[in-house]
Amino acid sequence: MRQKRAKAYRKLMSLYSLSFGFRQPYQVLIDSHMCKEAVAHKIELVKQLGIVLQGTVKPSDVPPPPAFHCTHYQSVITQCCIHELYLQGKEQQPAVDLAKTFERRKCNHREAIPGDDCISSVVGDTNKHRYVVASHSHELRQKLRAIPGVPIVHMNRSVMILEPPSDATLRVKALSEEKALHASEPEVAKLPAPAPQEPRKKKKGPKGPNPLSVKKKKKTDAQPPLKKKEGESKAQAGEKRKRESDGVAVGLSAPQPEGTGHKRKRRRKHGSGSSEGRDVEQHTES
Repeated sequence: MRQKRAKAYRKLMSLYSLSFGFRQPYQVLIDSHMCKEAVAHKIELVKQLGIVLQGTVKPSDVPPPPAFHCTHYQSVITQCCIHELYLQGKEQQPAVDLAKTFERRKCNHREAIPGDDCISSVVGDTNKHRYVVASHSHELRQKLRAIPGVPIVHMNRSVMILEPPSDATLRVKALSEEKALHASEPEVAKLPAPAPQEPRKKKKGPKGPNPLSVKKKKKTDAQPPLKKKEGESKAQAGEKRKRESDGVAVGLSAPQPEGTGHKRKRRRKHGSGSSEGRDVEQHTES
């Protein structure tokens, strides 16, 4: 079986488990038509049922015949269905042998009736015994779809298929979920009344200061010292300090008033001009 189909069947059986109370091992109710189809297509019926239902099944006390190598038997059948196979002659003897390996469920019919009617009566209107019905009869499956909570398995050629939930099943599931979410008035009245809570006593003891009257801490404006960058050499750091100190000294020096400073004398190169010119120049500067 493919993984996608197995996941869908597992999800479908979990729906029946949560909403209708199905539990493992499942009880599979088989009719005479399913036995004939299994023999015709040479299918291990019990093994395929276990794969489709994705779980364990109820075993049978009767050992299987040598033609069918099945270790676990999960199916039940009624005496009316076996009698129906007997009436069809010796041609259906392999199907009769297969039906005898299953556990027989009492149907309380003194005289044998058709297999479809027998299974319908065993399932009932509510399927209180939680049967999974494996049938190849179209008429029987159509009747069972009107009953909520009945998983149906049928054969499509040689492939076993678990049918999707019917409309009646989905309707009951939705009602149960709605009921679980919103409780009715009688159920609310049955609930016990909440116990009255005693008022809490205040503890006596020393009280802390008023948080509004507590003096707040002053924020300090001091900035943290600058960290040296990684990989910076000592020489570069020294040059930076020298530049910063020079810049601070120049910037912090007080400005001098006009007229109080000493004017710088102009100098001339030796040998340029006469002595008279030098005397005139010195005179003018003084």
